[in-house]
Amino acid sequence: METTQKLAFLLNDKNISHELKQIAQKVLNEERITFDEGVYLYEHAELGYLGVLANYIREKKHGDITYFNRNFHIEPTNVCVYDCKFCSYSRMIKNRDDGWEMDVDGMMDIVKKYDNEPVTEVHITGGVVPKQNLEFYAEFFKRCKEHRPDLHIKGLTPVEYYYIFKKAKLSHYEGMKYLQSCGLDSMPGGGAEIFHPEVREKIAHDKCTAEQWLDIHEQAHKLGMNTNATMLYGHIEEFWHRVDHMERLRQLQDKTGGFQTFIPLKFRNKDNQMSDVPEVSVIEDLRNYAIARIYMDNFPHIKAYWAMISRNTAQMSLSFGVDDIDGTLDDTTKIYSMAGAEEQNPAMSTKELVELIKNVGRHPIERDTLYHVVTDYKDVVFEDENPKKQYYALPVVNS
Repeated sequence: METTQKLAFLLNDKNISHELKQIAQKVLNEERITFDEGVYLYEHAELGYLGVLANYIREKKHGDITYFNRNFHIEPTNVCVYDCKFCSYSRMIKNRDDGWEMDVDGMMDIVKKYDNEPVTEVHITGGVVPKQNLEFYAEFFKRCKEHRPDLHIKGLTPVEYYYIFKKAKLSHYEGMKYLQSCGLDSMPGGGAEIFHPEVREKIAHDKCTAEQWLDIHEQAHKLGMNTNATMLYGHIEEFWHRVDHMERLRQLQDKTGGFQTFIPLKFRNKDNQMSDVPEVSVIEDLRNYAIARIYMDNFPHIKAYWAMISRNTAQMSLSFGVDDIDGTLDDTTKIYSMAGAEEQNPAMSTKELVELIKNVGRHPIERDTLYHVVTDYKDVVFEDENPKKQYYALPVVNS
């Protein structure tokens, strides 16, 4: 049955409540759902219903296309001045001997490892330490661009920038403008967690506020940068906290149009101060992706990090509103694995990613950070290659 037919079936199903039918009609009419309707979906909508609506929106925006990119991560430090209760990754300053702190040369060594590989993006995020200040990152961004001008630098989050700019006595706009001039291209979506102070105070009381996080993204958008946004779900928050979080993002997107992708991040309870909080089920993961797709009507893309939720769940998410499953990673991030993600050594070859997408009937597209088409893999047949090789150099198709 076609997606549109499934939606029409819902509208005529006598077993579905009047409220759910109203929401389905809004989706069909491309009308925005309200805050209260978002909460109602969390409280009353079953997985199958949500999947029909979210997939309808996903296919209307993107058809069967599923995006991925060839990227690697640099995590300059896991030592941090902040004490986030959910974090399995960081080590407080007093325990810095248990962590790592890189210098600019060490970060450049990682960049140079990929000199002969067709990666398009370096993703930089980590802890917050005083010595990794404004000039530290300015030097790295400059050297990275001088070494490899075509490599897109997606660097740091408002958590790092708020601390760095405050120490440098710069406004958010001035700080972002300066680092942009040094080579920064865009910003990832981390550090958002849950915006509402009722929850934020309990899980991340000493990091930047929701208002500061949102303002730094707004200043980046004013400078022409594209950014992403995340939401940490499945811990002590209520459903309405999730909707409040998405509503704040939706309002800023209405204002600036600078967000590309919304990324729900599942709370993992391994080795952190919230280990007593049980993790939510895969069913709830899929419900959350679907509601995000329905609610975030002005966000082009919804992403699922395959390394965080597992390859199988990532495949399923492609029927629940998700159109992007991130990149090859090449085992360059510890943030997911240290939190207890299924992928303890997160790396996938391009071939594996393409096959993962094709195996659920979707159309794999390698993108760059800004969602320009790098390679269309719809009709590509891979030859047997060295299984240790993580990347495949194939003809480039520009959109």
